[in-house]
Amino acid sequence: MTVINISENHGFKSEHTYRSLFEEVKDAVYYSTPDGRLMDINQAGITLFGYPSKEKMLKVQIAKDLYVNAEDRECLNKRLNEDGYVENYELQLRRLDGEIIYVTESAVKVVDNNGNVVGYRGILHDITHQKLAEIELRLTLTKLRKALEGTIKAMATTTEACDLYTANHQKRVSKLATAIAKEMRLPKHTIEGIRLAGLIHDLGKISVPAEILSKPGKLNMNEFEIIKKHIHVGYDILKSVEFPWPIAQIVLQHQERYDGSGYPAGLKKDEILIEARVLGIADVIEAMAFHRPYREALGMDTALKEIKDNRGIRYDPDAADACLRLFLKKRFSFDK
Repeated sequence: MTVINISENHGFKSEHTYRSLFEEVKDAVYYSTPDGRLMDINQAGITLFGYPSKEKMLKVQIAKDLYVNAEDRECLNKRLNEDGYVENYELQLRRLDGEIIYVTESAVKVVDNNGNVVGYRGILHDITHQKLAEIELRLTLTKLRKALEGTIKAMATTTEACDLYTANHQKRVSKLATAIAKEMRLPKHTIEGIRLAGLIHDLGKISVPAEILSKPGKLNMNEFEIIKKHIHVGYDILKSVEFPWPIAQIVLQHQERYDGSGYPAGLKKDEILIEARVLGIADVIEAMAFHRPYREALGMDTALKEIKDNRGIRYDPDAADACLRLFLKKRFSFDK
């Protein structure tokens, strides 16, 4: 796009034709000076800003009376002067009654025969209804996310009421899994899903008898099979809840292993959600590093050796590498 030279005819056959087009355009069309005075504006612009007449509208000081943010005016003028034009530049402007409106502006600078800037011509397109709808949608989504997070926290609290050990385990796993996901630079939406799934990944343990969960000795085969069923119980509880993340599937898959040796379905590699692969590593680290009712803690060194030795075998290699970096290079701590 080129700048307008005021000596050109601009293709209009007559002033009458120009004025007709100027007034018939449904968007606001204006001509202003570099120092911020309106020289001309069509009826659509007068209506947009709520002024009773063109005479009163032409008395406004653009930066002071129309702009909500003065820096927007400075930025717009800078771009106009440097590039010669702007297209669909989004702005917040103010009507005479104080109401804030949203517009997109497309404009060009006008120069004289010597190349001096003598003004700006532009079109303002009102996008207020669209913008308010977007804002309302974002607020609704924010409220929905908070409500869903509240639901997850309520579920986590239910687990805590049944078994404090499991509740603390879930919090630590969620913290580490979130850190691993961030280290892997996964999308923010995915990271949030991992964080929330971690908080309730053992929700199904509310179905396991307390005497098994808190048994001080080694679990026998039947007891271990009962505990393994908590995966399906958690999935059954969560599958009917419409989360923005695959929470139920993450919970169902977090005991699957990269080589297919996990449960309940023996999934392999990319058959397992990345969220579940990350959560599974965090779950192993926490389970080995901390005390469990049926055994003493094995220690962090042992837990990290398990991940290192089985990287690319039982555990996703990228997630395993991210976990090892967190502990060995970035000094991750559950206590921080």
